[in-house]
Amino acid sequence: MPTIEEQIALLRRGAAEIIPEDELRVKLEKAAQAGRPLRVKLGIDPTARDVTLGWAVVLRKLRQFQDLGHEACLIVGDFTAMIGDPSGKSKTRRQLSREEVQGYVEACTQQLFKILDRDKTRLFFNSDWLGKMTMHEVIHLCSKYTVARLLEREDFSKRLAEQKPLYVHEILYPLCQGYDSIAIQADVEMGGMDQKFNNLVGRELQREVGQEPQVVFLMPLLVGTDGEEKMSQSLGNYIGIAEPPFEMFSKVMSIPDKAMEQYFVLCTDVPLDEVQRVLQDPYAAKKRLAREIVTLYHSADAAQAAQEQWTHIFSQRKIEAEEAPTIEVQRQWLSEDGTSRLIEFIRLIGFAPSNSEARRLIQQKAVEINGNVIADINARIAPQDDMIVKVGKRRFGKVKIVG
Repeated sequence: MPTIEEQIALLRRGAAEIIPEDELRVKLEKAAQAGRPLRVKLGIDPTARDVTLGWAVVLRKLRQFQDLGHEACLIVGDFTAMIGDPSGKSKTRRQLSREEVQGYVEACTQQLFKILDRDKTRLFFNSDWLGKMTMHEVIHLCSKYTVARLLEREDFSKRLAEQKPLYVHEILYPLCQGYDSIAIQADVEMGGMDQKFNNLVGRELQREVGQEPQVVFLMPLLVGTDGEEKMSQSLGNYIGIAEPPFEMFSKVMSIPDKAMEQYFVLCTDVPLDEVQRVLQDPYAAKKRLAREIVTLYHSADAAQAAQEQWTHIFSQRKIEAEEAPTIEVQRQWLSEDGTSRLIEFIRLIGFAPSNSEARRLIQQKAVEINGNVIADINARIAPQDDMIVKVGKRRFGKVKIVG
């Protein structure tokens, strides 16, 4: 078993905040002396069907706690999902039905164990305690936290300042999540940085009821494949851990170079000093990154096969680019910001006879811009010189802006 300092060093990799770190050290020491594992809590609201690499950032850290002998306590928020986590939201989330929540639970539960050790994981459903609370108990819980403290939360105060609705059930969400920590007597709570407020509420509520407060262990939010927004299924910029190897490999190869270091640190086990060396060659680094990630969720053989398939296709695209005929794009076709609706663009360059046919081709995922399939019928693009446009198997060309 590693020493306490070695454990702290391992757990600190990639962490955004540990609140407070000295208490984590004390808890690890006490657990070792007592011969009992720490209860490390992670709340998961089942509101989507895929476990993404972004979600896996926290799950992988939780697995490190398991490998050090501790117990992962997964709180499936089947009750709180019917409220909707307001974290980072500028408007009220739609409340889910029990049937919707159950469908999401069934879809993602097995994916979790591609990362976590099933034998060291305890699964809880917070409806088991929150769904049974009386009104008296709810009021008693509310008496433990002030409205002023709740309104310190940035997304709440911002909505009020902008005169946007803030509903009472949304204010109750942090209290419900905090009560989960009381229910299982959590020693540590994991979360992304967007969960900082909720996790600290749990720490305060535990102190109020006489429990030793949990340490809050926060991980950064992984950016999506666009390199800008956080990875999100609603934004479509995500990589699912259950996706086929080639699809996963290709998506990793599409991320911007500036995002690679974060992906290496949070999504792989490559030593940090080695990461810095690898990043000296961005193209080779991205292939290494893609192989590492596919290997984690599939196998080394699957990663190698995915790379070979990707290299073959990429080589074919390079040949097509070199041989591509010129597509003259009139500057007057573009709006003032230099963009065009993709549907209209496909028609104007003669790759579709009408907007309706262009729409059909986009929906069939037959339209590629610089090798990337665009399936959004509402997409706008910014045509540039040497941009490669391909529609179907035979129509392709290289853009030249004229006029």
